Amino acid sequence: MVTCTGPVNIAVIKYWGKRDEDLILPINSSLSVTLHQDQLKTTTTIACSRNFQQDRIWLNGKEEDISNPRLQSCLQEIRRFARKRRNTGGSTSDVSSVSHKVHICSVNNFPTAAGLASSASGYACLVYTLSQLFGVESEQLSAVARQGSGSACRSLYGGFVQWKLGERSDGKDSLAEQVGSESHWPELRVLVLVVSAEQKSVGSTSGMHTSVGTSQLLKYRADVVVPSRMEEMIRVIRQRDFPAFGELTMKDSNQFHAICLDTYPPIFYLNNISHRIISLVHRYNQYYGETRVAYTFDAGPNAVIYTLEDHLPEFVQVVRHFFPPEVNGAEFVKGLPVCSTELSEDLKRNINMEPTPKGIHYIISTKAGPGPCVVKDPNHHLLGADGLPKKSAISD
Repeated sequence: MVTCTGPVNIAVIKYWGKRDEDLILPINSSLSVTLHQDQLKTTTTIACSRNFQQDRIWLNGKEEDISNPRLQSCLQEIRRFARKRRNTGGSTSDVSSVSHKVHICSVNNFPTAAGLASSASGYACLVYTLSQLFGVESEQLSAVARQGSGSACRSLYGGFVQWKLGERSDGKDSLAEQVGSESHWPELRVLVLVVSAEQKSVGSTSGMHTSVGTSQLLKYRADVVVPSRMEEMIRVIRQRDFPAFGELTMKDSNQFHAICLDTYPPIFYLNNISHRIISLVHRYNQYYGETRVAYTFDAGPNAVIYTLEDHLPEFVQVVRHFFPPEVNGAEFVKGLPVCSTELSEDLKRNINMEPTPKGIHYIISTKAGPGPCVVKDPNHHLLGADGLPKKSAISD
């Protein structure tokens, strides 16, 4: 039995569209920041035993269908690599266990389908835990995780991670690699503004499929825009140039949502609150005459804000002022503590927006963090000695 945790990643250059649906090969490269697992993570326990009758999986307390094709492809690939290692004598794990059935139990400490990249952390954690169980080399994991969920390959690394487009039709060169560690830019901070924890109306997989088939902007983005943006993004991250990083992040988010509108029929992931957050960020930056704060939105209405530590307390206060919360203090800002501060009347007057009470449910305050980790303490296993979920891993 092995337990691991895996992180969420938030793309600053977006992945949207596949050139191969089976292998999950993207039509463009992408780049993301891995968020710290102290605030957002998936925890997965996998056990294998000769006594198990079949492979089984429990997600957030509910047993799910193990025959899901993406899940199956991850299980088959890891078992194939494990057999290959066993046959070449390279494996240190119990060789007979590869043929045993597995029980998988996985929980997220955040809303699963709320546009918070739960499939990325989920599949990265699944594949990493399987690799620990069966003694599979880590350099093979990127391609396996990608077949579960494209962006999952980026969650296998900490810090700043690119997923390379690749050129081969078999996808062997469409892999993730780290471009900066989690300690590379210590002043960078991240806020997740949770606007809605509802499941999105159009899932990413079907949304991408429709965009590829109908959006002419998408092709232009993939062929013309992203290649130079990737180079520039890697350069500004290495130089820790926040204004350039922030501007590029916002432009790329806006272009992704423009492609959703260019899709036919159009897809709307942002809602009225999302638009107000965008407006607030631009007004705040305009007041200071520089990019101090940047937003990005994935396939959902929740905003992810990047800023530097020095500007964090004031911007959180700005959010609190223009989106007055129902709850106070720690209930509104979860995660890493944020100092409180007063806002100048001049700043409030210049932003000049009507407050929207209860528009934001809560904020998760976090930063860049490491890739998947093994949990050493056996008390933290989600499965009991009988191979079934412990009470704490089952929802009512």
